[in-house]
Amino acid sequence: MDKGIYCLVLKNPACTATIGALGPLPFADGWHCYIGSALGSGGLARLTRHCRLATERNKRPKWHVDYLLTDPRFVLTYTISAITTERLECRLASTLGGTGIPGFGCSDCSCDSHLLYRSHDPKQEIIAAFEVLDLIPVIKTLIIPEVKGNI
Repeated sequence: MDKGIYCLVLKNPACTATIGALGPLPFADGWHCYIGSALGSGGLARLTRHCRLATERNKRPKWHVDYLLTDPRFVLTYTISAITTERLECRLASTLGGTGIPGFGCSDCSCDSHLLYRSHDPKQEIIAAFEVLDLIPVIKTLIIPEVKGNI
């Protein structure tokens, strides 16, 4: 199983969502990019789990990003991933930069956040950030039905 790094890109309206121990957090209308690693035994198959959560939405959230994936206001629009055995998620988050949700998805590192906000579709920025790290980005566009009144 290939190991690597990934970015989940979600679109959402302005809302407040409760994220586990982080509690209720405000989210601006726009796009949120979650950066994660897939270096464990399942490797990049982790993306399949994330996509399943985003479509089924009936699972109990475990990780910070699960709360967004199971919330019908957040639509997983595409993923970008790359094969690597290096821990690069912190460097990718830093390379992308910008406004983040403090403490989100980074309990095992010293980053401010692994969930970054954009007011516009960040696809080209993310691709460029992967390339800066000498990674070959693989883009998977998702067709996930939106809940009526979602966005």
